[in-house]
Amino acid sequence: MLTFGLIINPFAGIGGSVGLKGSDGAAIVAEALQRGAEQKAMARTEAALSVLAEQADKCRFITCPADMGQVVLDSLGYEYQLINLPAHSGATNAEDTRKAAQQMAAMNIDVLVFAGGDGTARDILNALAEVDKSHIPVLGVPAGVKIHSGVYGVTPNASGEVLNALVSGQLVDIKESEVRDLDEDAFRQDIVRARHFGEMRVPQVGHFVQAVKQGGVESEELVLADIAAYIREEIEENPDTLYFIGSGKTTQAIMDELGLPHTLLGVDAVCNNELIATDINEQGILALLEQYPQRKAVLSIMGGQGHIFGRGNQQLSAAVLRQLGKANIQLISTKTKILALEGRPLLMDSGDAELDSEWAGSIEVVTGYRDQIVQSLGC
Repeated sequence: MLTFGLIINPFAGIGGSVGLKGSDGAAIVAEALQRGAEQKAMARTEAALSVLAEQADKCRFITCPADMGQVVLDSLGYEYQLINLPAHSGATNAEDTRKAAQQMAAMNIDVLVFAGGDGTARDILNALAEVDKSHIPVLGVPAGVKIHSGVYGVTPNASGEVLNALVSGQLVDIKESEVRDLDEDAFRQDIVRARHFGEMRVPQVGHFVQAVKQGGVESEELVLADIAAYIREEIEENPDTLYFIGSGKTTQAIMDELGLPHTLLGVDAVCNNELIATDINEQGILALLEQYPQRKAVLSIMGGQGHIFGRGNQQLSAAVLRQLGKANIQLISTKTKILALEGRPLLMDSGDAELDSEWAGSIEVVTGYRDQIVQSLGC
């Protein structure tokens, strides 16, 4: 018999339907309720656990009192054991989630199941780390406004299918998946700022568990923000490194993230989060290469064609590329743009056939926050 820990954040997602873009904090929860928002996390958890109905005798639960788990399990008729949570006035909060996770972690659960959003995932991540229980597998039931982390099923039913596979004795993979979250205050001002907080071990079956940041149709705005956040962090982690930022709207997201002006159809140079030069030509780039021993170039892929050199960025000449080196080229792209190539390779047309041939093979492309793919590079 498998033992599941169950924690429900009953106020997860409560701010979404009333336009609050999140549910973090007692003030937001109170405002959402005042606006007439309805709690949906319990219903979504019930949908997930209903998938296990025919195998109820093969699993048991350790859960929290009242809306944090007990009510749902009572409605489904599952066997469960309650943990002790200190009584307090007001709505349940993040501290309740953390205390519950730590108690359950000490009770030999097989999987910790939780319903919430990215804020709840962060609470679970931190709680398990504090008691050195990060090895415990977790699985999220998506119930929040923000679901960027890769620890959730793509739907509540999909989360249930993963649990069902576990109970049925099927082969289930366990993989490290990211916990990510947005800055809600910034999001309410239409600024998408994502951050990586860590990884948790997640059971995975087929396509039931969502990929990080992408649970369905790719949102270009969110993906560009994720890429920009990742590159910004890399720039901050590499002081005194000169970054050439190439042309295009994809790279513009990086400059927006840095708060710097951008030459849409040119190449700019950045070092230590400061703009060193704008719209520089080949000679200007070569001069900067002599001044900065550490340097990289961040470039986007030309949509529809797949060119990375030779189309709109001739400033990055063969002479420049030879000095930079392939290892210092950072390609960025949305997966939608990559898929539009329909399997065709990325292309070099530097004007130097020998260089193009030397670089042909494969190259990595950043497609999200700490999310990279390998693509063929031809000439």
